[in-house]
Amino acid sequence: MTNYFDLYEQPVRFSPDAAAVKTKFYELSRRYHPDRFTMADDATRAEALRMSAMNNDAYKTLNSADALMAYILKLHGVLEEEEKYNLPPAFLMEMMDLNETLSDYEMEPANTGLQQQAQTMLQTQLQEWQDAIAPLLDRFDNGDQSNELLLQIKDYYFRKKYLLRIQERMDTFASRNA
Repeated sequence: MTNYFDLYEQPVRFSPDAAAVKTKFYELSRRYHPDRFTMADDATRAEALRMSAMNNDAYKTLNSADALMAYILKLHGVLEEEEKYNLPPAFLMEMMDLNETLSDYEMEPANTGLQQQAQTMLQTQLQEWQDAIAPLLDRFDNGDQSNELLLQIKDYYFRKKYLLRIQERMDTFASRNA
């Protein structure tokens, strides 16, 4: 796995220096832009193209909080590609109320009260998620890169994925019924 932090000469952090990341992106973009290698041999052109693609992937990852979280967890070996994760039963019980409210709204799309209630419940859950994850990410960025902490972050990563699926379900239903 390519280490984007090494490529960008940055420490591994959940909050990388945005200005430094942007500067490095433009530097590498100029250095490896395929147009600079049109007269080069096939191997050199292929390497420039590979580096250009890697630079684009690194920039996109380092600028997306969700992608960055997954990337750091994979980098530390605590998250596997396509991993099936069992969320805590207490969290799933909390989600049951939200899912039931959303299902009720889907059965009665004219009931804007149910729609508002589902949206409020989801926003509350997302804010609670943000409030819970922020101190964990700060601990990591301040040097605690223990496996125990990474496993806690992984749990919150999967909770957010669950919440985002509900958000997507709500958005899809709302757009179909607009």
